[in-house]
Amino acid sequence: MQVSRSGYYSWRHSGGSERHKENESLLPVILEAHRYSKGTYGTRRMSGEIRAYGYTCGRYRARTLMDMAGVAARQKKKFKVTTDSKHKLPVASNLLKRQFTSYEANRIWVGDITYIWTSEGWLYLAVVLDLFSRQIVGWAMSNRINKKLVIDALLMGIWRRNPEPGLIFHTDRGSQYCRNDFQKVLKRNKMVSSMSRKGDCWDSAVAESFFASLKTEKAA
Repeated sequence: MQVSRSGYYSWRHSGGSERHKENESLLPVILEAHRYSKGTYGTRRMSGEIRAYGYTCGRYRARTLMDMAGVAARQKKKFKVTTDSKHKLPVASNLLKRQFTSYEANRIWVGDITYIWTSEGWLYLAVVLDLFSRQIVGWAMSNRINKKLVIDALLMGIWRRNPEPGLIFHTDRGSQYCRNDFQKVLKRNKMVSSMSRKGDCWDSAVAESFFASLKTEKAA
């Protein structure tokens, strides 16, 4: 069993008291709770775990036990903004109007961007989803959120599906989708741009639902 340096010195100065021996016997509980919670339990949740085993435990004691076990709660990650709609670029009309159903493959695609936290920092993911099958037909990942990210995702979808002219491509009003380079790719492939209304996340509900499922499975 691995015990932190502070825990070791605490034991030396305690003289092997009954309280300390009891604390040592609870270290496997702390380690298991830390593993089960994927490192999210702080002192409040840890004290609750110990009390569930029939021991008296407040947050101060939970902190002592966590120090002895060499574990700590992970810091909450900061929210990352993926939609930059504060720009003066041209914006397309909302052709979908929350009608998230397609009766034919490769007639309506939805594009969106999310972020995923990794051990090396934020990773951005752009996807292209076919409304007919709800399958991802194109995707791209990068540590930068820019027009290349969404263009690469779109080009993958085009390469894989080779859609016929007239496909509607629906996105939010993010600057990446509004930029001339991205719109040129749409026009070159005879696609029609559609964009959500300003500040209305429900206009991109299908993509948001996919991202929620993706992150839930990643955390499992």
